[in-house]
Amino acid sequence: MKKILLPFLLAPMISFAQKKEVLKYFISEDSLVGVKNQDGKIIIPAQFRIFSDMGNRERIDDETIYFDGFKKDEIKEKNAWGYVYDRKGNFLYRPFFYDNGADYFSEGVRRFVKNGKVGFADRNGTIAIEAKHDFASSFNYGYAAFCDGCDWEKTEDEHKAIVGGTWGVMNFKGEIVQPVAKSENTVEIDGKYYPYPFRYNEKEKNILQFFEKYNKKLSEINYVNHYNKIAENEKKLFFEIVERPKGNFPFYQVYAYDYGKMEAGLSGYKFLVSEDGKDVFALEYDNEKIPFEKWLKKQIKEAEKYQKEHPDNPNKLR
Repeated sequence: MKKILLPFLLAPMISFAQKKEVLKYFISEDSLVGVKNQDGKIIIPAQFRIFSDMGNRERIDDETIYFDGFKKDEIKEKNAWGYVYDRKGNFLYRPFFYDNGADYFSEGVRRFVKNGKVGFADRNGTIAIEAKHDFASSFNYGYAAFCDGCDWEKTEDEHKAIVGGTWGVMNFKGEIVQPVAKSENTVEIDGKYYPYPFRYNEKEKNILQFFEKYNKKLSEINYVNHYNKIAENEKKLFFEIVERPKGNFPFYQVYAYDYGKMEAGLSGYKFLVSEDGKDVFALEYDNEKIPFEKWLKKQIKEAEKYQKEHPDNPNKLR
């Protein structure tokens, strides 16, 4: 397997609607937000001050209920933003504060805060990794960095950075993973090597083969607008299944990772494959599902347009 330089990036939250009890937000006379069902029964009392655009009687289709704000007269909790409840009105967790709002889902989980510690929850609201570290990065390529004894420090540009503490790396199970000797089956994180984290059954291997068939074309599209010349053998994306069907999420989610000679990171390509493996969608914008063939034609057209407008681009679409 190719050596991979691994940053820890975020990915947007994904939600999918299925038939379930109709729930809607409602706004009280004093501009607080709660939730009612279709019969007008209050599921969650109006007690939240909301910062996002939310209309009265806006429908809730997610498996969990999210309030993008804080409770009236609450005591501020460090690194926490918003509240997440289940559809029965039971409190689940408070998301980790990131980028002026709640943390995004990355590889099927997102960070939450409890008693000042950071853990991970999945899209159904289930706690995947208990909150036990002072900080943790989001998951990327099967691993997340974490630290204990560290804290935030304000920098000169008014942003905050994590300083001090003891750092480590955890896997999807929350287990601490120790570095290993470099080999063809390791990934590189901050100059150290860790075991390749993914395992697949035959069905999942077949799903990934679908994307391998399009690897050359998708790689050309991905690199066509890069200014630095990239060798042909470096124009290769890596496809991994980062989430499997569960509960209200009847899909395999596939990320395409970009690891050439350029700075490592997500290529931006994210896909869904139906549980039976027959339907493939690309995700765009606000998690809009677009049939793969339709999406690919659009990507090719846009890449051809870019190449025509920039004839000196070093990485040609063939």
